[in-house]
Amino acid sequence: MPNMSPKKNPMPTQEPAARAKNFQEVALGYTKEQAMDEAGRCLNCKNKPCVSGCPVSIDIPAFIMKVREGDFEEAYNIISRSSSLPAVCGRVCPQETQCESKCVRGIKGEPVAIGRLERFVADWHNEHAKEKPAKPASNGHKVAVVGAGPSGLTCAGDLAKKGYDVTVFEALHLAGGVLVYGIPEFRLPKAIVEKEIETLKDLGVKMETNMVIGKVLSVDELFEMGFEAVFIGSGAGLPRFMNIPGENLKGVYSANEFLTRVNLMKAFKPDNPTPVQKVNKVAVVGGGNVAMDAARCALRLGAEKVYIVYRRSMDELPARKEEVEHAMEEGVEFKLLTNPVEILGNEHKCVTGIKCVEMALGEPDESGRRRPVVKEGSEFTLEVDCVIMSIGTSPNPLIRSTTPGLQTQKWGGIITEEETGLTSREGVYAGGDAVTGAATVILAMGAGKNAANAIDEYIQSKKK
Repeated sequence: MPNMSPKKNPMPTQEPAARAKNFQEVALGYTKEQAMDEAGRCLNCKNKPCVSGCPVSIDIPAFIMKVREGDFEEAYNIISRSSSLPAVCGRVCPQETQCESKCVRGIKGEPVAIGRLERFVADWHNEHAKEKPAKPASNGHKVAVVGAGPSGLTCAGDLAKKGYDVTVFEALHLAGGVLVYGIPEFRLPKAIVEKEIETLKDLGVKMETNMVIGKVLSVDELFEMGFEAVFIGSGAGLPRFMNIPGENLKGVYSANEFLTRVNLMKAFKPDNPTPVQKVNKVAVVGGGNVAMDAARCALRLGAEKVYIVYRRSMDELPARKEEVEHAMEEGVEFKLLTNPVEILGNEHKCVTGIKCVEMALGEPDESGRRRPVVKEGSEFTLEVDCVIMSIGTSPNPLIRSTTPGLQTQKWGGIITEEETGLTSREGVYAGGDAVTGAATVILAMGAGKNAANAIDEYIQSKKK
């Protein structure tokens, strides 16, 4: 008999007062007993509606059934047929708007905790598995992947499983992309990312770091080196700003710079050679997951006050509900229906405050959300000594400016065929944030997976 409890097993977490002062993982994960109990809530629907909500099409009922039976390794095998990064997805994928939103149990209660079960299975495998995955037999073909983020790693892993000789070229000194420079340790421990990448290396994927494609090598030169196809998964690392007065003051960061210093360069360690400045009051402008990450990092770095400044209401806040709740529990203050108009500074050109106006919601804009409009005479100032801009990113122009014939959108995204990732250049495919702009890890993975299948078809068709 299935477990008909209307509620999920709660996720064990660190207490807010303790976790707001450390960078250890907030969510502690299910125990074996909790995982098997939660798996018992799955009705094992024949039409598998949850699978339709998964960008990489994991056979969700099948892996959950194995968890219910206590066969955790087989559950992992089922997940890994579709996903190259299960321990990552179980932590950062927005399951509530994807697979779990389709779960039948969610009609009269809470859906099955699919993401928490995926995390449990991946963690169990990483802790208990003793054998490395077998390296597939070579098919004699070479593919280059640009960028070691979620889309690139997924494309590389799927191609390696098909027997391709895959080399990933990463601009930074560590593979992982946004998984290592963007998402904080307390949400995604870097040891987890390293483990997932080691699994890909065991499959034969080669990692070349400190390789800025478009600078060290061009896409055309990759073809000259014998690669038969190239996948571009270089992400969207170019930060946007509001172009308001004061953005050049000391103490103004893009969220990208701030999080890279904290996550990749370990600025939270006392002896770190590349620290961020000591701050007392911080304003984070924006309302997405990146804004939540920046705000929660600022708390952990010792800030006394951290504000989220967002121009719409809580209902429009784009961040995951869980991340918003965690931020609130930890003490982040939300200044909603508020928009900055100027960053204030002193004679030393250091931030002293941020001038804001109150907003009201008007008619819907092109995104379907109600457009914020300024309330007349509503100006006020928040006293802060640090401002972090988290209002989005766009792709770096380096690759598009050094790849003749590569068509892009006006804002910089590479134009591709939706289903295959094929660009305007033969043999060149792209996916993830380099195409869509900043989006989720799992959507980038889905694009990498689709491109891997298309690259395989392309190369195999050339043999005929």
